[in-house]
Amino acid sequence: MGGANELKGPDLSEGADVAALGDGVPLLGDAGGEAVMLVRRGKQLFAVGATCTHYSGPLAEGLVEGERVHCPWHHACFDLRTGEAVGPPALNPIACYRVEEQGGRAFVREKLTAKKKVAPAGAPSSVAIVGAGTAGNAAAEMLRREGYEGSIVMLGAEATPPIDRPNLSKDYLAGTAPEEWMALRGPEFYAEQKIDFRAGARVTAIDPANKTLTLGDGSTLSWSALVLATGATVNRLDLPGMERAHTLRTLADSKAIIAKAREGERAVVIGSSFIGLEVAASLIARKMEVHVVGPDALPLERVLGTELAKFVRALHEEKGVRFHLGRKPRAIGEREVELDDGSKLPAELVVAGVGVRPETGLAERAGLRCDKGILVDEWLRTSAPGVFAAGDVARWPWRGKSIRVEHWVVAEQLGQVAALNLLGRKQPFDRVPFFWSQHYDVPINYVGHCERPERIEVAGNVAERNCVVAYWEGGRIAAMASIYRDRESLEAAEAFRRDDDAALEAIVKRVRG
Repeated sequence: MGGANELKGPDLSEGADVAALGDGVPLLGDAGGEAVMLVRRGKQLFAVGATCTHYSGPLAEGLVEGERVHCPWHHACFDLRTGEAVGPPALNPIACYRVEEQGGRAFVREKLTAKKKVAPAGAPSSVAIVGAGTAGNAAAEMLRREGYEGSIVMLGAEATPPIDRPNLSKDYLAGTAPEEWMALRGPEFYAEQKIDFRAGARVTAIDPANKTLTLGDGSTLSWSALVLATGATVNRLDLPGMERAHTLRTLADSKAIIAKAREGERAVVIGSSFIGLEVAASLIARKMEVHVVGPDALPLERVLGTELAKFVRALHEEKGVRFHLGRKPRAIGEREVELDDGSKLPAELVVAGVGVRPETGLAERAGLRCDKGILVDEWLRTSAPGVFAAGDVARWPWRGKSIRVEHWVVAEQLGQVAALNLLGRKQPFDRVPFFWSQHYDVPINYVGHCERPERIEVAGNVAERNCVVAYWEGGRIAAMASIYRDRESLEAAEAFRRDDDAALEAIVKRVRG
C-alpha cells in the first residue's frame, strides 16, 4: 500500500564517508535504483531498504535504537542486521545489503539473502488458531517465520481472509483505497506457507483437557497448542429501529455502508468515538451531509482531554460535520433518527459506532479465567495449559495493572508474541500500546495507556497541529498523544518500553520549549 519513496541522496554504491556518519543517524541514498539508508552503530555499518513495508513510510526519518529502526508513521520496526520486520504493523522485511568499507568509505553492495530460522526442539506438533483477524494472522505468520514446520490451522468466522481493518473506516470507506489493498495476504500466500486457512469456519466449543475444538458442522479438530484470537463484537444499542443502523467491523460491513451511501445524501453517525469520527470523515469525502450524535460534551474528551477534543471537533466542523453532543438517539426510523430531546435528523444512512466487547464466550464455556477479556500472564498463557490468547480479547499485565487494548498494532504484537511463546521462546509481552487515528489530513498518534488521567499536560500548539499531550496517572506519565510530532511519538514509545519516566517528562519539556 502506498507508493515507493522518490530516490533522494547520494548513490551509496559509490561510497560514503564513514567519518561523516553520525552514530544512529541514517544517511538516505540509493543503490541499484532503490531507496537505501546507511546506518552506523559504533563500528558496525548497516545498509537496509529505506521504505517501510507497511504504508511506505520514510524509515530514514524514523528512530534508530540499538540495531533496530522504527518507522515514524505507524511505529513498525525492522532489524538493521537482517531486515526482518520485528514490530508490526509491517509484516514483510526490508532489503538488507552487504556493506564494504575501504579507505574510510562505506560502499553498499549486493542484497543479502535472509537466513532461514529453525524452530526450537520440543515445539508442538500442531497449532490451531481460532480467529483470522490481525492477531490470528500475525501468529500464523510468525510461526512460519520462526521455522515452525508443524501443522497450522487458522479458523476465521468471517467469509474473507484477514484484512487491513483500520482501512475499513478510513481510506477504503472514503473511496480512496481500492479493494485489492484490503486483504493482508492473498490465498497463494497461505498455500505457499502451508497455513490451512478456513474462512467462514465457526468454532462452537473448546476442550482444553482433550485438546480438541468442535466446529459448527459438528466435526472436531485436535491441536497441541491453541491461540485464541476471537477478537471483539460490535455493540448494538437497545432502541427501536436499531436493525436499520449499520455497524462497522468487517469488510462486508464497510461495503454495505458504501452501497447505502451511494443511495442517499444524508447520514447520521451515532457515537463520537474514534471509529464514529473516522466514518464521519469518510462520508464527508463521499460528499454526504453528516450529523454526529454523542452523549459527551466534546468528542473523544474522555480519551484525549478537553483541548485536543475541542481541536478535533473544530476540525470536523470545518469539513462540514454537524455535531449533536450531549444527546442520545431515541429511535431510528425509515429515513430519520429521533433524539432524546424530540428533535429528528433526516438520514438515508445510519451508522452506529458505539464500541465493542471482547468475544469471550468460547473461553468462558471452556472454563478459562476471564474478566472483561481472557486473562493471560506476561507470556500470554491462559489458565489452561497449551492455550494462549491474543488480540482484542486478551487482558494482560502492563505497568502494574491488567489491561485490554483494542488497537490494531497491539493485536499484531500480541499474536506474534503468543506464537513465539508457544514455540518456547519465553518472551514476556512488554510491548507498548500504540494506535493512530486519521482525521482528514491530520493524524493523531497515541502511545501508552491511560484509562483515567489525573492530569493532562499540553506542550506545543494544538491549533497549529504541532503538539504532544501527556496524560498523567499514578503520579507519572501513562500515555502521550501527538500531532505531527512523529519523532517524539517514537521516543515516547521507547521511553515507555524502558520504563523511563524522566525521558518522558523530558520530551514534554523539549516540545514546550
